Amino acid sequence: MELQVSNSPFNQEQAELLNRLLPTLTDHQRVWLNGYLSALQGAGAAAAAAALVQAVAQAEPPDVSKEVTVLYGSQTGNSHNLAAKLSKKLEEQSFQVTLASMSDFKPNALKKIENLFIVVSTHGEGEPPDSAIAFYEFLHSKRAPKLEGLRYSVLALGDTSYEFFCQTGKDFDKRLEELGGERIAPRVDCDVDFDESAAEWMGNVIGALGKLSASGTQASSGVPAIVSSGAESEYSRSNPFYAEVLENLNLNGRGSDRETRHIELSLEGSNLKYEPGDSLGIYPENHPQLVEDLIAAMGWNGEETITVNKNGEQRTLRDALLRYYEITVLTKPLLEQAAQLSSSPELKKLLEAGREQELRAYLDERDLLDLVTDHSFAGVSASQFVSILRKIPARLYSISSSPLAYPDEVHLTVRSVRYEAHGRNRYGVCSVQLAERVEPGDTLPVFIQHNPSFKLPVNPDTPIIMIGPGTGVAPFRAFLGEREETGAEGKTWLFYGDQHFSTDFLYQVEWQRWLKDGVLTRMDVAFSRDTDKKVYVQHRMLEKSREIYEWLQEGAAVYVCGDEKKMAHDVHAALATILEHEGGLSPEQAAEYLTRMQQEKRYQRDVY
Repeated sequence: MELQVSNSPFNQEQAELLNRLLPTLTDHQRVWLNGYLSALQGAGAAAAAAALVQAVAQAEPPDVSKEVTVLYGSQTGNSHNLAAKLSKKLEEQSFQVTLASMSDFKPNALKKIENLFIVVSTHGEGEPPDSAIAFYEFLHSKRAPKLEGLRYSVLALGDTSYEFFCQTGKDFDKRLEELGGERIAPRVDCDVDFDESAAEWMGNVIGALGKLSASGTQASSGVPAIVSSGAESEYSRSNPFYAEVLENLNLNGRGSDRETRHIELSLEGSNLKYEPGDSLGIYPENHPQLVEDLIAAMGWNGEETITVNKNGEQRTLRDALLRYYEITVLTKPLLEQAAQLSSSPELKKLLEAGREQELRAYLDERDLLDLVTDHSFAGVSASQFVSILRKIPARLYSISSSPLAYPDEVHLTVRSVRYEAHGRNRYGVCSVQLAERVEPGDTLPVFIQHNPSFKLPVNPDTPIIMIGPGTGVAPFRAFLGEREETGAEGKTWLFYGDQHFSTDFLYQVEWQRWLKDGVLTRMDVAFSRDTDKKVYVQHRMLEKSREIYEWLQEGAAVYVCGDEKKMAHDVHAALATILEHEGGLSPEQAAEYLTRMQQEKRYQRDVY
């Protein structure tokens, strides 16, 4: 029952203080307090109550828990890295931090947590990353507990070029609120260039915890504490290393309609470290012809100086469009801003409610040149226009070398992307740059993207099954190179596929050598265009159904790398079918088996 001023002898301040104290008392404390007031009866009840109010006013507020849990759901490693960075900052503020992947966290422990911070990416079309699936499903099930005592905040990572931008983070944020949690810092949705947004969120989180602390003072000064912190290593995403190109070879044979580059880069002097399973980020350059066509279409002066960021950095327009801004991808947020600059009624209609399907069709495979050609932007200055553009994101490529086999080097396997759409030739930004405009001796701005969710088993005796068609085979070249150098005894099995045996068998000589030396135990290949019926890696898996099941029963770990939209789903379905046919499991039991494998880190995917 709340104490009211109108029916008590207390003033407003006294009533507020008592209402703050009384609900927090235990039964033992209430009995003690009752006796205390009775003992003071000789001094008068009012005087006793006044003494009590004064004691409450002078007492420090109850302690806020210094225990914090930081959970991350990561596909490529970004969420993990940011969660680790937040954890370090909180520990510097004397908080006791538990940092864990959602796949390792026991959901029932949620009821015991007071401070929870989630960092999670969105995978594919609005789906949670593999490591977050089980936790996501639990939280959205009827088994999820009420969380009235929970304080939380969410950092969501995504890409505005996808329709369901940051959807997983939005879902977590909404669900925690529905379960009774208190959001102590607003959710922040990050695009591919997330450093500033993530730093702002971390500052908000630490500041909010500081306001809740017993001392009443903030635990940190907010954003500046994050921004001013030194990078963990000299070279990073925000400070890339300019790596010299040592080799640039086409892996495909003459007559192939594909071009796959094997790139070797020097890391000498950088102190950059990586492990098999990690990726290399490259900051690419846009195609020079696209830049010139865009400048000409808008009637701009390429040598005009413009400001490109909040720090006041200035570049020529041509250089900014070449190296700083994203100009090859259209997104809904970009079109919404562009519509405010354009006099085109068609562009505004395209963004109206009910025309989502038409908008999706327009965004598909079009770029900035299409936008300014299709719609009028007459009189819009270069400075106005570039203000709505986002920074060009780094391209991530699975590393195809073992650091033990190639010290101070990093190797990539990159397929060039070229196609025609809407009456124009289109180019993969980074892949075509590597194929056409990068030679040995040139340098590229790079950084290491660590991916703890795609790693060799800790036990070198564990058998591994690797499934990587096309350039998806890249990390498995690194895996086998590592196992060769360390002398690991575990069996290895590679499923590889491409179009033609004679022209598209990437790293054929190396696989054959590893088979001969026993580093690679067995290999099955699928060349889809060499037979009347197209055969893919999942078909080879089903052909070897019994053997795969036996390897799984022996504790083998399964790795999948490559196309997420089709290949990864087909491979997943093949694994489920193998478990059903060979293990006698129901579809539900097979799904549970694969989920358990993911939780045990025996089923890992690097898909894109």
